[in-house]
Amino acid sequence: MAIRQIRTQGDPVLNKVCKEVKEVTERTKELIGDMFDTMYEANGVGLAAPQVGILKRIAVIDVTGEDPVVLINPKIIETDGEQTGYEGCLSVPGVSGKVTRPNHVKVVYLDEEFNEQEIEGTELLARALCHEIEHLDGHMYTERVIGDLVDNSELVEKSEASEEDDADADEEE
Repeated sequence: MAIRQIRTQGDPVLNKVCKEVKEVTERTKELIGDMFDTMYEANGVGLAAPQVGILKRIAVIDVTGEDPVVLINPKIIETDGEQTGYEGCLSVPGVSGKVTRPNHVKVVYLDEEFNEQEIEGTELLARALCHEIEHLDGHMYTERVIGDLVDNSELVEKSEASEEDDADADEEE
C-alpha cells in the first residue's frame, strides 16, 4: 500500500461530484488500502476519494482506531437530533471550525465485496459519516462553519485550560 498526497482546499477536485462505483476491481481495492494508509498516517478518522484526487464515491472511516469501515456509493437515509462542535479536515490542515450536524445518521452503502450494508452512527461517527459523504458531493465542511476557523493550537490550549478548571472544581468539592 502507499501514502497518497492529500489534496487541500482550493484544489478544484474537492469541489466536484464523484461518480458512482460500478464494480470493485483490484485497482479499487488498492485505492481503498492506500486511503486507509493515508488517513492513518495523517492521524485522521475519515478520508474520501476526492481528497486523494480520485472522483469515485468511496470513503473510509475509523473513529476508534479499531473499527475501519469502507463506504462505496454511500447514501444517508435517515438523520435525527443535532450536535454542534469543532470539526477539522485533512484537506484543511491546522484549523477547525464549529459545525452543526445530525447527532444520529443511518447510511446505506456497498462494502468491498459490493454487498449492500447499513451503518448507524451517533456523535463522532455520525459527524464523520456526514463529513465524508459531503466530500463525495463536492462540498467541504468549511461551507458550514459557524463563525471563524480556529487554529488547532488554540483549541488545544482551550481544552487544556478547561481540563484544569474541571480539576480545580473537583478539588474544591
